[in-house]
Amino acid sequence: MREFNSIEELQPLVGQEVAVSGWITVDQARIDGFAEATGDHQWIHVDPERAREGPFGTTVAHGFLTLSLLPLLTQEAIAVHNTKMGVNYGLNKVRFPAPVPVDSRLRGRFKLLQIDLLEPLAGVPGAQLVWEVTIEREGSTKPVCVAESVSRRYG
Repeated sequence: MREFNSIEELQPLVGQEVAVSGWITVDQARIDGFAEATGDHQWIHVDPERAREGPFGTTVAHGFLTLSLLPLLTQEAIAVHNTKMGVNYGLNKVRFPAPVPVDSRLRGRFKLLQIDLLEPLAGVPGAQLVWEVTIEREGSTKPVCVAESVSRRYG
């Protein structure tokens, strides 16, 4: 984990890879839980027997499940202290270049693209950060997700 005492400490790192998360495993229980939460029960995700005959030979994670791991990966990679609050502001771009077979191990690489100061919120100063997050799968040369994630920090 890379730790910072303020947003200002991040400013000189714009344009650079700032941090890499630890590995997390995407097992069938996580895939099934995501299917239950979203109502997306497509067989390629939740039916191991049928998926064995499919194009990947096993079940694969939903693309949106992979994307939904961004908060966890971010939390493992980066801590910005002396801020009161961080919020997810949205996404600029998202692509899923490769599948995530069940039991894959994933990690996130975080490149800081931009920092913009914001108008204070209830008197609290803030900044908007744009991150290029590349989620990679252990043993693969192709990323499984590339996204521009926009967050705001106040404090």
